[in-house]
Amino acid sequence: MKGLILSGGKGTRLYPLTYTSAKQLIPVANKPVLFRVIESIRDAGISDIGIVVGDTANEVREAVGRGDRWDVNVSYIEQNEPLGLAHAVKISEDFLGDDRFVMFLGDNVIEGGISQLIAEFAHSDWNSQIVLTRVDCPERYGVAELNDKGRIERLVEKPKNPTSDLALVGIYMFDNSVMEAVNTISPSWRGELEITDAIQWLVDSGKAVHPYLHRGWWIDTGEPGQMLEANDLVLEEIDYKIEGYVDRDSQVGRRVTVEKGAEIINSVIRGPAIIGQDSRIVNSYVGPFTSIYHHVVVEDSEIEHSVVLEYSRLTRISGRIQDSLIGRYVTIERSPIKPKSHKMTIGDHSQVGIL
Repeated sequence: MKGLILSGGKGTRLYPLTYTSAKQLIPVANKPVLFRVIESIRDAGISDIGIVVGDTANEVREAVGRGDRWDVNVSYIEQNEPLGLAHAVKISEDFLGDDRFVMFLGDNVIEGGISQLIAEFAHSDWNSQIVLTRVDCPERYGVAELNDKGRIERLVEKPKNPTSDLALVGIYMFDNSVMEAVNTISPSWRGELEITDAIQWLVDSGKAVHPYLHRGWWIDTGEPGQMLEANDLVLEEIDYKIEGYVDRDSQVGRRVTVEKGAEIINSVIRGPAIIGQDSRIVNSYVGPFTSIYHHVVVEDSEIEHSVVLEYSRLTRISGRIQDSLIGRYVTIERSPIKPKSHKMTIGDHSQVGIL
């Protein structure tokens, strides 16, 4: 089997973080989501992986390379416009050939990996396997309707009046019959070739499409709240270890990871939390469900339930920062200028809460 990862799209729901960065490279528990997807596919025994890229192709190529660090072979497929998931399959035909494959959205995080799913599909005679999970807002997803025998009857992309709460998780398995489907269907009202239409074509053509109901957690990290939720869930699963320096005046909880080169000075860290490589936490408090990426400085400040990306600085902040996504090379500090006031330069689509 082969793997196909979709890593295009503009990530508009994560603006301004994604103005200059691929959304799939935003870290969850200090590891980019795209890296987690690659590891899931590799752990399922697949070594040939194609990544469909768009506007952020150069950044993805630079971060992933040829896949050597994961012992996989990575190829890149250019998608000039985001014309739908089925379009991504269509343009990947040369890479996929006649092989069975798993398609994984590069901004999805799923509990438990996909090894069992891949094994089931690889040893079956199914033409496709789709992963479903129950959601509260099915109108935001592609949804599947099952009959009394648990077989797929109908799939609808983002229905206005959903009749099912079974959403398609961003993981799909196909044999090469899907190529006929994606070359037959027409664009939807959104102007895209929908993967739901391709799967519906398989169902209507009598192909064996097996629904798998995933009962663990699954997060589409396309929005800030979802990114924080994914960070929460993954932080509770990682192996905690102290590889950096913690001075005797600091209190570091049991469920805390301190990566190599990081320093904790006269500070309190309560887990689950992770402090990235070469970051410094000085005279500060880092609370539960916080990920501090590499080369970050937090000094004389408090933060919890947040994600801070690389090379940012938080210094002398009065009050606690929480429920926040803080981007790269950001400086947040208390100004010495009097009278006291809030002074800031804020980019488009930013959100700021001031107490």
